[in-house]
Amino acid sequence: MRKKLNERSAESVMMLGILLAGGIAGAQQAPPASSRPWDMPAGQQLSAPARPTPVFAPDPSKTYTLPELVNIAEQNNPETRVAWENARARAADLGVSKASLYPTLAALALADTSRVDIFLTPDWVRQTSGTFSPAVTMDYVIFDFGRRLQEVAISRSDLLAANFLFNDTHRKVIFQVMEAYYRVLNSKGQEDAQEANLKNAQTVQADAEARLQLGLATLPDVLEARSSAAQADYDLQAAIGATEIAHGDLATALGISPTSQFQVESIQDLTIPQDLPDTVEKSIDRALAQRPDLMQELEELRAAGAEIKAAKTAYLPALSFNGIGGLSRTNAQQNIGPIPGPYLYSPNQETWDAKLSLTWDLFDGFARESRLARARADQKQAAAQVDATRDEVENQVWAAYSNARTALREQRAAAALLASASESYDAALQSYNYGVRSQIDVVSAQRTLAVARTADVNARTQLLTAVAALAFQTGDLLHAKGP
Repeated sequence: MRKKLNERSAESVMMLGILLAGGIAGAQQAPPASSRPWDMPAGQQLSAPARPTPVFAPDPSKTYTLPELVNIAEQNNPETRVAWENARARAADLGVSKASLYPTLAALALADTSRVDIFLTPDWVRQTSGTFSPAVTMDYVIFDFGRRLQEVAISRSDLLAANFLFNDTHRKVIFQVMEAYYRVLNSKGQEDAQEANLKNAQTVQADAEARLQLGLATLPDVLEARSSAAQADYDLQAAIGATEIAHGDLATALGISPTSQFQVESIQDLTIPQDLPDTVEKSIDRALAQRPDLMQELEELRAAGAEIKAAKTAYLPALSFNGIGGLSRTNAQQNIGPIPGPYLYSPNQETWDAKLSLTWDLFDGFARESRLARARADQKQAAAQVDATRDEVENQVWAAYSNARTALREQRAAAALLASASESYDAALQSYNYGVRSQIDVVSAQRTLAVARTADVNARTQLLTAVAALAFQTGDLLHAKGP
């Protein structure tokens, strides 16, 4: 009976091992073919990471302004925290490199024991001894032709580059919020415009149906009015859906869930710029002076230059000091006869050892030459990257300035179009009520007004977005007092 149980236990263990081996092997194998997607092995599940609790919970009843949302995004967006931790790590690297300029002190406690047989004519005498020595050791590089100073310079440039990267992350987050914010305002403005268009279309439809009942209009006139009202309702529903999507994009830019509910201002409450403050030449000069991504690459170029200087110091000697000092006390015992002798203790003794070392690598298999060549290539690469970024910045500012100037002209034209279309619709509707204009004229004027309302909202938000894009390209977003 016991034998059968043992056999069953062995079989169970073998089956379990086969199943585990099969699962591990399945997890480590590539998909069987390129013609279809990979299927996860049965029994394996991957759980999505839990979303961290946001630092900010919006108030659904509050209307948030753009500066408030920007502040929320800077505190809550994970990209700013990533760049911040990177800058903190580079600051720690700078501290590590500066520490090499100072001596290193260490406290030691040395204890050892030994037993040997000493030949004392005519016998061998066993001797047992032990020593305890507390000490302090110091290592210090006195002179290395600036090698450590160059390492400090490299770390300092890396820290400045990380700080500029941190600023550039804020610049991108600010613009991301502004873009999403203006898209929300645009969609909400379009929604309001489509509601007004629907009301106008319903008014025209009601008038046409009333005139049909009185025999003053024809059925095609009523059908045309109904078609116009249905189109206005369709456009309204599309605008409502666009508002929901834009709201989710804005919530994502803030670092919160897209399902979060909060209110924003109306586009009618924002001040529309009337002109651009500077010329394109001044905007380009300002961008070259303050763009954080360009400043980051300039610091990387300085770090590459320090790398070359550090590589050159490897050809020179280094003078260093090493010393140790402390106290020592020894005890010993000798077995001269059949009876071991007593342990004898020495008094506390001062011990020290100091030396100066001049180290000079004469040959290292051309490793120094290779490191110097690599450093020079890195410097040329960094310089070329700075030139490419400078050209790209100039082109980006030029394009952003042109877009802002075009958006300014389009906004003025859209405002004039809206005013003209409103007057035309009012006049057409009044003339239609007096029987002077036809139903087709009123519907046409109503549709023109609808297009004008949409164009006005689009022009307003495009102008605001274009001005924000210009401030983004020049780097002014990091120094702006307001939106």
